[in-house]
Parts: sequence; structure tokens; C-alpha cells
Amino acid sequence: MTSTKRIAILTSGGDAQGMNAVVRAVVRTGIDKGAEVYAVYEGYQGLVDGGERIRKLDWNAVAGILHRGGTMIGTARSDEFQTREGRRRAAKNLIHFGIDGLVVVGGDGSLTGAHIFRQEWPSLMGELAASGEITPEIAAAHPSLVIVGLVGSIDNDFYGTDMTIGTDSALHRITEAIDAISSTAASHQRTFIVKVMGRNCGYLALYAALATGADWVLIPESPPDVDDWQDVMVERLKAGTRAGRRDHIVVLAEGARDRKGTYIGSADVQQLLEERLGEEVRVTVLGHVQRGGRPSAYDRNLATMLGYEAVATILAAGPDDEPVLVGIRGNRITRSPLMDCVRRTQEVAEAIAARDYEKAMDLRSTSFKEAFRTLKTMVRALPHPPELGQKRLRIAILNAGAPAAGMNTAGRTAIRLGLDQGHIMLGVQNGFDGFTRSQIRELNWMSVTGWASLGGSVLGTSRMVPKGKDMYAIARAIEDNHIDALLVIGGWSGYEAVYAMINERANFSAFSIPIVCLPASISNNLPGSEFSIGADTALNNIVDAVDKIKQSAVAARRCFVVEVMGHSCGYLALMSGMATGAERVYINEEGVSLKDLQTDIDTLNRGFDSGKRLGLFIRAENANPIYTTNFICSLFEEEGRTVFDVRPAVLGHLQQGGDPSPFDRIQASRLARLCLEYLIGECDKHSSNSAFIGLQNGKIAFNDMRDFERMVDTVVQRPRNQWWLQLNIIAQLMAKLAPQE
Repeated sequence: MTSTKRIAILTSGGDAQGMNAVVRAVVRTGIDKGAEVYAVYEGYQGLVDGGERIRKLDWNAVAGILHRGGTMIGTARSDEFQTREGRRRAAKNLIHFGIDGLVVVGGDGSLTGAHIFRQEWPSLMGELAASGEITPEIAAAHPSLVIVGLVGSIDNDFYGTDMTIGTDSALHRITEAIDAISSTAASHQRTFIVKVMGRNCGYLALYAALATGADWVLIPESPPDVDDWQDVMVERLKAGTRAGRRDHIVVLAEGARDRKGTYIGSADVQQLLEERLGEEVRVTVLGHVQRGGRPSAYDRNLATMLGYEAVATILAAGPDDEPVLVGIRGNRITRSPLMDCVRRTQEVAEAIAARDYEKAMDLRSTSFKEAFRTLKTMVRALPHPPELGQKRLRIAILNAGAPAAGMNTAGRTAIRLGLDQGHIMLGVQNGFDGFTRSQIRELNWMSVTGWASLGGSVLGTSRMVPKGKDMYAIARAIEDNHIDALLVIGGWSGYEAVYAMINERANFSAFSIPIVCLPASISNNLPGSEFSIGADTALNNIVDAVDKIKQSAVAARRCFVVEVMGHSCGYLALMSGMATGAERVYINEEGVSLKDLQTDIDTLNRGFDSGKRLGLFIRAENANPIYTTNFICSLFEEEGRTVFDVRPAVLGHLQQGGDPSPFDRIQASRLARLCLEYLIGECDKHSSNSAFIGLQNGKIAFNDMRDFERMVDTVVQRPRNQWWLQLNIIAQLMAKLAPQE
């Protein structure tokens, strides 16, 4: 018997984008750490069948699959595995290959089956030994089965992880569809019902509605809270028409029901709206398109990180360790007891079945509940009127710095939530430059219609950092417009501007108002936040472009050096490198040396000599002032000569363009709501505190603006601590050449 650890991976249940990235990560991590890795084809059925359905994979077997949807090793639901005899055959097949570590990627049914299999393992070994199918020595050599579960499901319905593999990609499919439907619906003044997947989880429906500016949503966890909900919905849509809306979008989760537990079907809603609205109503059932297509950048990187951690968990496990779920919590990979997560996941379905909807909502995450509360306001046709005698704050919003997708989404959310609370919302045109010119106008509910899905900045923006007489002009604008609080949505120059303003309070008393900065920068280089609005959209733009570049390169034995934005922050470079399988990423944080380049040339020549057909290098724009993209291309081409040719690809401003990704829309909405609450709270306390908001290790935090310079390196304009740098180890491992036998 070999002493080499042998690990198997299977994908089970419904497929989800990112499953191939998991397979790749498990195979390459296992091999790199000295293990042998096997793929079980066709899920649990393959485990029961054995034979050719369990195959050892080498390094190159998983090349070229990172960007593919579905699962290359197949998936199937197996009735046989649900029987004791089926699991006995599965155990025999694993032992035949010497496998006693199993990574299972699937939903709650798949992971429950894995747990049962693990519990029965000792008795299954006993039965196989007693029947003579394996020797007692072999049974003794495999006393336990180590199980690690990863959740592959577009529904995002599993306890123990903030996001499941495939969810982000499914949201991409849904938002793209609803964005497209909205334009044709507006053209014809028509109502559309869009039905999305999710079983007993309304995550996809809720967040798609929030991200697209839909008019109504129906989810399983929180049915309409009145018996005459049909009347309420119809009246809300009619009010929207009276207010000037030309289209209506109703998002329906497949598991939606009313308070009595009766399922709400798309045909029922269609008939209701046609009768009550007196117009044509169309139904679009998105179906399996939500599970199809290439995985998003987020899903590729999430799956890669989870696969890496799954192997590390198996290799470190003892014989008595219970199965664990590897997930992500607060942007950090975590391990949790598998069956506790399964049990708590199933509690939601049980609560819905029992019509205990309050419990079902309580079992969802805090951010889920916050999003639902936000959406209930956003779908109103018009805001609540101000209360008699209330103090109506005048809150100004401006965008600052380079455009970032999601700025409009954040502005829309803050403006509507502020108006609904009776306050006066002001829009500053063209950033701080417009502020100095007092380019300020009052905004109403309909001013922000359609902003949720728009890229760029409707309000306009500028990189201006005020100084000298600019400060006086801004102070006058604040006084003339009676501004009580200020929300700045933007990047580095926006933060610098606010920091400069609070340092001038002794000279300009007008600056002694609450100010909060919301991070919006594709470079993801702002302090106090692990994700800036716009960075995810830029990352997906890069990944889409590089996927196309790779198709071109593989046909011509070519190496591409792709230059991406980010100033002196390497976030976009590293994360796009990991999401596209780049061989090397050059970033300012690590620097670039001639020795590095020589090593890369040697690696390229070796790879192409052994049959490789493409090379991919990602370079951050400020990685090195001497070793530019053109320099690296020229060097590689000279040294590669007849083996391969080299092309540069400077992606430029396409990284900033396009409609915001679902991730950016959702984060923008969440942060904008919290920023507004912060400003109102500070005004109520007669405080002039100023802060910048951000997501840090899964928690939203406000940092005092006076700490700005302490938390950053002003020379290179990035935070002193950057969480994503630790992922470079994983990216480098995945990009290695196949180990030499």
C-alpha cells in the first residue's frame, strides 16, 4: 500500500458556475502538496458505479477549465447512493483506489449524504472485510473517511457561508436579463413578471430586484403581510404609472407563497395584473439560463480559494475529525461543522412549511434582512410625506474621483431613503469642482429613476482636490444652500478632499457638518474597506476581455502581456490573474526585477517546448517605472524567438465602463443606506463627526476621517494593510507548470 494521501472530488446535485474552478483548485493543490487526486465522474452515481468513473487526474487534466460553466466531471442525483447497499459499493470503490479523503461539492442533500457515508464508514469497512471483498489489513488501513463539503448552489441558501459557489454568476444572468427586459418594457409601457430560481430561498429574487430597480418582489421567507396583498401590489404599480414610470418589473421567486402557504405562480400574477391594470403583461421564466454560462470573476476566485482550503483541511485532518464545511464569512475562509450547517439550513425550509415566516427571516443573515427593508422603501411609487413639525435636513450628495460603476446605484439609494424619511436631498454636479461653483440642485423621487443599473456618474464627477480659494467657495456653497450633511461617493481624491475640509474647520465653520465618504474606486485602494464600489465591475470587465484574448492566443502559440489599471494598487492585477489563470502577475507591492523576468522567460520557453499553446501575464499599470508593458513584451519576444510570439494588451478605460455588476449594485445600496443613517444620526446629536465607511472582515465599520493619513501610504495612494495580498500564494500555485515526473 502507498503512503501517499489520495483524495477524491465529486460534484453532486444541480450544477453551479464555478464548480470547474473548484475541481482545478483541488487537483492542483493536492498534487502540489504531494497527494494523488481522483475525480469521481457523474456525482454519487459514479461513486457507486466505480471503474472508469473514478479516475486519477494530473496537473494538465484541469488546464483550460477555469472559465467554463457547468462541471467537467459531471453531476447526477443517485437513488442508489441513498441505500445502504449503494453506499457499501461506493466504499468498496474508494478503497479499491486507496482513497480516504473526499471533497463533496453540492447542496444540502449532497452534503447530508456525505455525512451519512462518513458515519457508516467503519461499519461498511467491517462488512466488506467480513465478506472477503477486502482484507482485514486494508480495512484497518482505512479506519475513517475524511469529508470536506463545499456548497455549490446558485440559491445561496446554505448556513455557514456568506456566498455559495455559483450565486454571483446566477445574479449576473438575472440582472442582465432584467436590464434587457426593462428597456423593452419601457418602450411599450408594459409590465413584466420575471420568475427566478431559489427553491425556499429568496436571495436571488430579493437581490436581483434591489440591483435592477424592480417594482415588486415576492419571496418565500416573507410573504405579503396583508391578505389583500394583490390590491396593494396593483395600487403600488398604478401609483408608479401616475408618477411617470413607463414600465413595471415584478420579480417572483419560484418558492413564493402567500401567508396561508399557497404558492404564487407566475400565471396567477399575470392574470391578476392583466385584469386590474388593463394592459398586456408578459412572463419571463429564466429557468436554467441562471445556472449556465461562464462563471463570474467572483465565483472563479471564491471557488479557487475554497478548493485550496478543502485540500489543506483534508491533509490536516485526524481520523476522528468530524466532517466540515469550508465556506466564506466576512471575506475570510472558514471551517464549520458540516451537519450543524445542514441542520440550520433545513430549519428555514421547515419554518416556511410551518408558515412561521418571522422565524424564517430571523434565520437569514442580517444583510438579507437589511436588503429586504431597503427594497420595501425603494419600490414605493412616491415617498412618505414629511411628518408635521419634523426637522427636514438638507443632505447633499456628490461623486468625487474617477468614475466607478455603482456610483449611481449608491446615489439612488441614499436619495430615495432620505426623501422617504422626509429630508431634502441635494445633488452636487461635477464633484468638488461643481461644489466650488455651487452647482447644486434639489432632487426628487423620480430624479433617480433608472439609476440602479447605470454605469458612470449621472451627477458628474471630477478628480479635483480643493485648496486655497476653493475652500472659501465650498464653504459659501454650503452656507447658501443650507447644507446640513454631506455624502461623498468616490475614490482617493474624494477622501483627500474631505480630509482637507475637516482640517480647515478652524478657518471655515461651514465645514463643521457631518460628512461621510463611501468608497467607490475601481482600484480598490481606499482605507477601511476591503471592497470599493466599482472594483468588482472592473474585475469582470478585465476577465471578460482576457477570456477573449486567451482564445486568440491559443490558436497562434502566443503570449500576451495584459496591462490593467489600479495605479499603484495591485488588486485588479492579482485578482484578475487568479480568475483567468495567468502565469504571473506583476504588481507594485512586490516590484519587478530583471531576475524575475529571466525566470519567467525560462518558464515560458519550457512550457511552450512541452506543448503549451498560450502564455498570459498580467501587469498592473504602475508595477515598475522601467519594466513597462512594452519593455516586457520586447524582452519576451526576443528571448522566445521562433518558439512563440508576444503581444501587449492595454485594456484602458473599458475597465471603468459598463453597467455595474450585481455585487457592486448590492454593496452600493447597502453602504448608501448605512451612510445616510450615519449622517442623520450625527445631525440628531448635533455632531460634526466625519468618517469613511467600509466592509472589514465581514462587518461594516465607520472610521474617523481624522485617521485617514494614519491608515494609508500617501506616496503610493493605497492602504497600509491590504487583505488580498495573502491570496498571491494561491494564485502562484495554480499558475505553476505541471511538475516534472
